[in-house]
Amino acid sequence: MKIVIAPDSFKGSLPAKGVAAAIEKGIKKAFPQAETLCLPIADGGEGTMDTLVAATGGKKKEVRVTGPLGDPIDAAYGILGDRKTCVIEMAAASGIDLVPKEKLNPMTATTYGTGELIKQALDDGLRSFILALGGSATNDGGAGMLQALGVRLKNEAGDEVAVGGEALAHVRNVDVDGFDSRIKDSDFLIASDVQSPLIGPYGASCVFGPQKGATPAQVAILDKSLENWADQVEHVTGIHLHDFPGAGAAGGIGGAFAAFFAAEMKRGIDVVIEKTELEKALLEADLLITGEGQADAQTAAGKTPMGAAQAALKQGVPSIIIAGSVGAGIEELYQFGVVSVHSIIQRPMTLEKAMQETEALLALTSEQVVRSYFHLSFNK
Repeated sequence: MKIVIAPDSFKGSLPAKGVAAAIEKGIKKAFPQAETLCLPIADGGEGTMDTLVAATGGKKKEVRVTGPLGDPIDAAYGILGDRKTCVIEMAAASGIDLVPKEKLNPMTATTYGTGELIKQALDDGLRSFILALGGSATNDGGAGMLQALGVRLKNEAGDEVAVGGEALAHVRNVDVDGFDSRIKDSDFLIASDVQSPLIGPYGASCVFGPQKGATPAQVAILDKSLENWADQVEHVTGIHLHDFPGAGAAGGIGGAFAAFFAAEMKRGIDVVIEKTELEKALLEADLLITGEGQADAQTAAGKTPMGAAQAALKQGVPSIIIAGSVGAGIEELYQFGVVSVHSIIQRPMTLEKAMQETEALLALTSEQVVRSYFHLSFNK
C-alpha cells in the first residue's frame, strides 16, 4: 500500500508540512506497514517558497527590505536545491498580511520591497526566478518593484513621482536607462492563477482593491491611475497592458512582468507540481490524500487539492480531500478523480477550538478515511 500525502496548509493553524505529518500519523495508526510519502504543496500563494525549498533541499536567505507601507521589514527568498533557482513570494515583502487591517492603504502601498528581493538575488548571482504572486497589499502595477530595479518614473515637470498606486496618475515618462541590465540575462517564471486584465470592471483595482482597503471612490482613482500607467508603459515597451490577461495579478504587478521581463506565466499549482515532481511521486501509488482549510466550489477553480487530484488522475491514482470545513460545490471536484471530501470537524466546536486541535483532528480523520477506503481490499 502506497499513499502519497500532498496537502496545502490549513491557514492560521498548520503549515502544509504539519498537515502532511498529521495525516501520515493517522494513516500509520490504521496501517503501520503502509508506505507513505509526504510531499507538502501549495498553489502559488502563501507557503509556496517554503514548499519548494523543502521539497528540493534548498535554503532561505533573509533580506532587509522596504515593506508595503515604506517601513523596513525582514523578508526572505528561497534558493532551490539546484542552487541556481530563486523563489520569491511577493507577499513576503509586499503582502497584505504585513499590514494591520486598519492601516491598509493601496493608494500608497508599494512593491518596492519585492524589487529589492530580486535585486539582492541578482547580486547573489542567481539568474533563474520563480515569482509567486498573491496576497499583495499593493495596487501599484509593479511600479515600485521597477523603481527598486533602477527604473525612474517622472511627472510632467521631470521630477520623480512618489511610490504607490495613486501616484501612477502623475507618471509622464518611464525612464528605463537605469533598469538593471542583469534582468535581460535572467528568466522569470510567474506563478499566478489570476487572469484579470489591468484595468476596467474586471481589473486589478475593481476586483481586488476593496480587499486591500480601497473605498469605492479610491477604486475609481486607482483604476484611472493604472490606465495612465498602462499608457506610459505602452509608449516605452509597445505592450498594451490595459486588457492583457494576467496583467491585473497582485495589484497589477503581473503587467510589469509581462512588459519589462522575459517572463512566462503559469498556474501556481502547476509550477509547484512540476518543481516538487509530484507526478513522479505518484507512480505506483494506491491513493493520494490532499487537503486545505476550506474545500468548496473555489477549490475546483484551481486551488491546491484540485491541482493535486489532476496530477493523480493522470497516473490513474484516486484522491481524497481532507479539509477543515466543507462548503457548497464540492461535487465539481469529482470530475478530477476525487473519490470523497471529508471535514475534520466531528463534533460541535468553535473555529478557535478547531484551529487549536487541527493536528489531532487531522490524524483522527485520516485514520478513519483510510480504514474505510481500504476495508474491502484487506477483507477479501
